[in-house]
Amino acid sequence: MKRIPITARPDWQEKAVEYGFYFHTMYDEPYWSEDHYYAFTGREIDELEDATNELHQMSLEAVELMINNEALLKKFRIPENVWDFVATSWKDKDPSLYGRFDFAYDGKTPPKMLEYNADTPTSLYESAFFQWIWLEDQMAAGHLPDNADQFNSIQEKLIERFAFFKSWHGISHMHLSCCSDTEEDRGTIQYLQDCALDAELPNDFVFIEDIGINEYGQFTDVNDEIIRTMFKLYPWEMMFREEFAEYLDNRKTLWIEPGWKSILSNKAILPLLWSMFPNHPNLLESYFAEDAAAGNLSSYVKKPLFSREGANISIVDRGQVVAEAEGPYGEEGYIHQAYYPLPKFEDNTTLIGSWVVGDQSAGICIREDKALITQDLSRFYPHAIID
Repeated sequence: MKRIPITARPDWQEKAVEYGFYFHTMYDEPYWSEDHYYAFTGREIDELEDATNELHQMSLEAVELMINNEALLKKFRIPENVWDFVATSWKDKDPSLYGRFDFAYDGKTPPKMLEYNADTPTSLYESAFFQWIWLEDQMAAGHLPDNADQFNSIQEKLIERFAFFKSWHGISHMHLSCCSDTEEDRGTIQYLQDCALDAELPNDFVFIEDIGINEYGQFTDVNDEIIRTMFKLYPWEMMFREEFAEYLDNRKTLWIEPGWKSILSNKAILPLLWSMFPNHPNLLESYFAEDAAAGNLSSYVKKPLFSREGANISIVDRGQVVAEAEGPYGEEGYIHQAYYPLPKFEDNTTLIGSWVVGDQSAGICIREDKALITQDLSRFYPHAIID
């Protein structure tokens, strides 16, 4: 694994706009960056792929373990009024679309799971589409060898997954939704709508804020059309606390991501996995902050059960807080995870996102920052396989 300088495409900003990648720069700071790329060997990619597939299966075992365990559901701070909804979504095998593991990995030691963004992961469009266009352009320009490749079957697998929804579950139409205040989320949803159309699955968009309830307790869009299948880029822990949460259990809408994903996207999955698979080479020692065992860790990362993009995370190294990020999370509780520093490449901390579509590893993305905590504005860099 190497960080290698490369000549940026002279027209990449124009291409970004042409392809709808409007958030390539945010708050006058670059988000997409291509003055360097990360090079991997085939062996390193195999190691990331194997770890992703194994951790995903381990995570599903964790769901099975706790789905009817009231003590664990309480530990996860999942509201009691939605326990039946979550359990039924698992027992009925409600299908999932995608998720993303975050790994610390340097190509030398096994990938370490930092968390599983299983419910509302972003960076999807740039991972699946725009970095692939980068690879093709740089090979055509002679800046990458002709045999260069990329670990990236994300778009292909997304289209296959939508086709699976259509054939196996008999879904003839679906809605997709996100909040109205984020350009990145809207871009992600537009990309997923295109993938669904490529699978010949008709779809409509509705903002979360515009979803209604009719007299029969059915969710509806702005045209009062019944929402029978909904992909929502909106966290379950927030949905569970909305007024309309009481209508979730009527099973009149198939939700994607399904309710059981609320278990995997919760940072509480980290101590649960550690208790189930202690000393696994891809896991880091983790405990609930209130548990006595948390005192075993002299250096740890304190993470809220519910958090996005590094918010409210703090790093404690031998009793000293060495980094922390502000945010709105934390009132539900925290976990402590053994501190495992992200690898540094030319003074940049580097995080690998490893994508899962359905139940299969599908590709990776790279985020880097000068800071120790990766957040929403951390730079995105493309990658290539160079053997």
